[in-house]
Amino acid sequence: MEKIQTDCALCINCCGLDCYVEDGKLVKVEGTPEHWLNKGALCAKAKFLVEGTYSPNRLKYPMKKVNGKFERVSWDQALDEIAAKLKELKEKYGAHTLATWTGSVGVEHFEMAAFNQRFAKAYGSPNFFNPEGICFRTRILARQITFGRYPVEQPRNAKLIILWGHNPDASYFVIANDIRERVRKNELELIVIDVRKIPLAKEGIYLQPRPGTDAAIALAMMNVIINEGLYDKEFVDNWCTGFDKLTEHVKKLTPEWAEEVSGVPAPEIKRIARMFANVKEASILEGVGHLNQYQNGLQNERCFNILMAITGKIDRPGGWVTCPQIRLADLRVPIEEKNLGYDEYPVFHQFNKRTPPYGSASMMTEAMITGKPYPIKAFFSSGSNPALTFPDTGRFLDGLKQLELFVSIDPYMTETSELADYALPACTFLEETGIGGFPYAISHCVPYIILRKKVIEPLYESRPIWSIWSELGRRLGYGDLFPWKTDEEVAEHMFSTSGVTYQQLVDHPEGLYFGEIEYELFKRVGFATASGKVELYSAEMERLGAPGLPSHVEPEQSYRANPEIAKKYPETLLTGARHQEFIGAQMKDVSGLMALLPEPHAMIHPVTAKKYDIIEGELMGVETPRGMIKIKANVTEDIRPGAVSIPHGWAAANVNILLDSRVRDKVSGYITMRGNACRLVKLDPSR
Repeated sequence: MEKIQTDCALCINCCGLDCYVEDGKLVKVEGTPEHWLNKGALCAKAKFLVEGTYSPNRLKYPMKKVNGKFERVSWDQALDEIAAKLKELKEKYGAHTLATWTGSVGVEHFEMAAFNQRFAKAYGSPNFFNPEGICFRTRILARQITFGRYPVEQPRNAKLIILWGHNPDASYFVIANDIRERVRKNELELIVIDVRKIPLAKEGIYLQPRPGTDAAIALAMMNVIINEGLYDKEFVDNWCTGFDKLTEHVKKLTPEWAEEVSGVPAPEIKRIARMFANVKEASILEGVGHLNQYQNGLQNERCFNILMAITGKIDRPGGWVTCPQIRLADLRVPIEEKNLGYDEYPVFHQFNKRTPPYGSASMMTEAMITGKPYPIKAFFSSGSNPALTFPDTGRFLDGLKQLELFVSIDPYMTETSELADYALPACTFLEETGIGGFPYAISHCVPYIILRKKVIEPLYESRPIWSIWSELGRRLGYGDLFPWKTDEEVAEHMFSTSGVTYQQLVDHPEGLYFGEIEYELFKRVGFATASGKVELYSAEMERLGAPGLPSHVEPEQSYRANPEIAKKYPETLLTGARHQEFIGAQMKDVSGLMALLPEPHAMIHPVTAKKYDIIEGELMGVETPRGMIKIKANVTEDIRPGAVSIPHGWAAANVNILLDSRVRDKVSGYITMRGNACRLVKLDPSR
């Protein structure tokens, strides 16, 4: 039996794996004991990798839909026909008629996103989309606005942590375990701010705000810190601009005001503000996309940046630290046409000198449906299942009906693949060599990289996604842009700009460090903003039409902003809550995981349940102006009364049906996925 060390690409943690292969077949997976991150531990998902790899739901061959049914075709036929159709559509509508989408796995699987972008731009289309356009990117952008770069949370060195809208037990189990252990050893103080009472809430101070009011709490904390002189005067005086404007801005935003807005008692806001300010090694940790996806998402992020800055916690141990990022080869092909959303959401697309590589996902389905500003008639989905995971399923499906070519590239026959004209089988990350651990620096503040190694040969007729894009590119005449023939050639090229060679990583299968963290980096190079300092107030944001300082923005479907809609839909919907067993729609075909978590539930408080005469485990309806789903109730005191929390990625209870892609953050363009109006419906059991 051969043991191959690699990393896991099921989620952004990229934990170390020891994979055991016998007669060319994967037979066992264990955590790598010496891996710096997971130290041998694995989440539930990784424990069932063998079953997931050999799932009967694997897409074995290229499939073409003929008269509504899939037929097996050869790779040559599928690629030739797709290429011919793309040529036809480009001639008819222009290159921007093509839109490509890659799922969040395109973060862990760098080549997937890189080749997707390269193909789209080689074709001449600006329309590359991915979840960054509705998820993590505003966090990056807000920090670039404030600091000119992206300092990363460093919880392992913190003595106080605020978990703000973040349940690491479900998404970053290694961090959760470390927090729990250190709190119990009295090495760490913990504050949890969340609508849901997460498991770690019992380990520290817990605040339960009304959904969508996090900025109000943060602004009131600033009020306390400034008024009581708790800010880091030396850092603010020497390294911040706009403090005078901030001071005036928060003068009336008192804890009493925030209590009225958020429901969190003013004394508790004062308490945590003082605690946070008085501990230098402190950090705010938030969920991957949670607070970005409220209607005030980008300004929520700005609030956290300002709190960290005025208390002097930037580039200092335990705070937010500038971590070296691996500089992989850039495969993008420059084109002149701007991304969708460039004019509508200028802060998101125009703030930096180099605009994001992806368009505003909120505008993608609108262009499909309306043909404006131009028709999108060809759509490729790779490594994703947007029929279940894209917010506002109804409009997404309406958009698909307008297409003339729809191609799904995935290892599995997903709900999205079922709708496609062509379903092309990609191999899994265990069946190719590539870039491993890419997110370590941006997720864990550790400048470390690993070579993701091929553990087994691609199953059936599946191929690496980079290879599929390359073959298609060659058929369209872009062969010079796709010269690579093997996984190893691709990896060697990607690492060619990084300072780390492919051979070094072959020689060090456990991975290696590619840089060192420099604390107080700003003393040597300043901040990469226009002023060279931390910009608490952003004149550039104001120039681009957004407030230069963050404020609380009431969710547009809340009872305070829209009493009329609240009469019919008085509760508040929260989508996307994670469980360790699954991420999004992935691995729902794995029986071992389904045995652990066989179905989704909607979390509701007993007060909310009583209002609708609903009991624990009862099948109920959850309805919004966009539609209704049926889901079982989880009646628990671990959620705020009036809130309804539902995970996404379940076909039988697809919460994305309930969302409206036209309800957006006015600054970032992100679709609002939390804070939406809803109601519960008592179902007739006889029907």
